[in-house]
Formats: sequence, C-alpha cells, structure tokens
Amino acid sequence: MTMVEAVLCDIDGTLIESNWLHAAAWKDAFEVAGVNLDVEAIRRQIGKGGDELIPVFIPYWRRRILEEPLKAYRKLLFRTQYLDQVKSFPDTREFFHRMKKAGIKTALASSANEEELDTYKALARISDLVDVSITADDVDHAKPHPDIFETALHKVGAKPSSVLALGDTPWDAESAGKAGIRTIGVTTGGWTHQELYDAGCIEVYKDISDLLQNFDCSALATLP
Repeated sequence: MTMVEAVLCDIDGTLIESNWLHAAAWKDAFEVAGVNLDVEAIRRQIGKGGDELIPVFIPYWRRRILEEPLKAYRKLLFRTQYLDQVKSFPDTREFFHRMKKAGIKTALASSANEEELDTYKALARISDLVDVSITADDVDHAKPHPDIFETALHKVGAKPSSVLALGDTPWDAESAGKAGIRTIGVTTGGWTHQELYDAGCIEVYKDISDLLQNFDCSALATLP
C-alpha cells in the first residue's frame, strides 16, 4: 500500500458549481460569432482549455480569425454575467481540512486562469488550505494535455504513484492519466459514474460530501 502524498484537484465542477455557467458563457460568445450551439453539447467540453474547446465547434479556416476574440469575449461574459452565480459545493472546506489532517498536500490543477482561480478559492473558503495552485496561465497546453498535472506534480515534489487527481470530467482523467496519475471522479460536473469510470477514474463519488463521508475507505486512505 502506498501513502497518498498529494491530491491534485480540479476546481470547476469539482469543488465549485460552475460547469453549466461556463457552458452558457461559451454559448453566448459563440452566438455573437454566428455559431448557434446547444448548451449541453458545450457542457460536455467544459474542463478543456479554450484552445481545445473551440476547435470542436469552429473549423480551422474560421478559427484563425475567431479564436482570440472568442476567448476574450467569453472571459468578459463570464466575469460580468455569470461569476456571481458560482457557488461552492457543500463540505469543500471540510474536505480540505480532512486531507490536511491526513498529511496530504493539496494542489489545485485547473484550466481556469489565475484571476478566476483566486475568486474560486475564496468562494470555497480554501485559500489558506491549498499548498500549490496551477492554472492555464502556468502551462503551454491546457487539459486534456498533461501539462497542468505534470506541473502540479513537480511543484508538490511527489511521484505519480503516490499522487491522486480529483476531477469531474473525462478530460481530468485523460490529462492526469497522461501524467501517470490515477483519478478519483465526482459526478457534479454532469458526467455519469459509468462515463467517468470509462474515462479511467479508479473511483467515482456523487460529490465532495460523499467522498468526505467515505474518506477512510477511499483511495485517499487506501491507495493500492
């Protein structure tokens, strides 16, 4: 049995309720560019960085012109129209306290930018409990590339075999898996238990509260 040295946490959809709000902001931004999309189709891409999400919906010949304006406008829309609706999931602070008690280092590994992440940490009341934060601003490629998790791994100074990722989307599991890290999933981002298992998660819980309640029998306490 290996002791868990660190947990690398996604935040959007995992610790805070924001995936559908991000999807709505992207939908608004795409509509201004003349691209009408179903919000659920966009929600299934949330968790990726904008560089990875936009190509799903915009062909290459238009992307060269639209990509940067789309990202900038989506950011403005989210900050001015949706950010005040973001809420922390219950027991997030208590969960981080439990990890501290267990001697587990905590890192936030998010495709959000630094400004958004600071806001999220304050919302979740975990600013004083996080050891390391990695954002899309710190890496060349966002999820599902492994850069964010590899950088977080380096910053916490641990081997992949003694670290777990925590996320809510297949993109988290894919990104962490490419870095050699196993992932615990939560369904609060809109994905089912089976979809997260199929993506490579070793355990899946309903939400952070469920994981906290089952902490002592989860991979956090009994990593094989």
